[in-house]
Amino acid sequence: MKPLARTLAGFMERALSIDDSYDAIVPVPLHWRKHWERGFNQASLLAGHLSKRRGVPLVHALRRKRSTAVQASLAVAGRRRNVAGAFEIRPKARIQGKRILLIDDVMTTGATAGACAVALKRGGAKSVSLLTLARVDRQF
Repeated sequence: MKPLARTLAGFMERALSIDDSYDAIVPVPLHWRKHWERGFNQASLLAGHLSKRRGVPLVHALRRKRSTAVQASLAVAGRRRNVAGAFEIRPKARIQGKRILLIDDVMTTGATAGACAVALKRGGAKSVSLLTLARVDRQF
């Protein structure tokens, strides 16, 4: 993923309208243990390149406050329960009144993005938009 991040972020940027305006780009965080095991956060890599390309500040506003089960094996309701309340705003994050572009690598049901958006809105964000690299089609 690391060597591909710049190219993939370029594809993601093309999905955004040139008229879209954001005050901050926020990646979906990994739990610290998962980040340590993997060595990187793919959403953060993509968000960093998008930040540079768009000239919008990258803000690590979210923290995953508890480890969650792997989503792949869970049904829709289980995914929502799994990530409900799993995210919080970092104490020094300044997102009040800001238009946030939330970045994730893959969206399946939207449970993770939804949980992140709830935390961002509770933290004072004016709006939250989501941009993902891929979307899983579960209707097969």
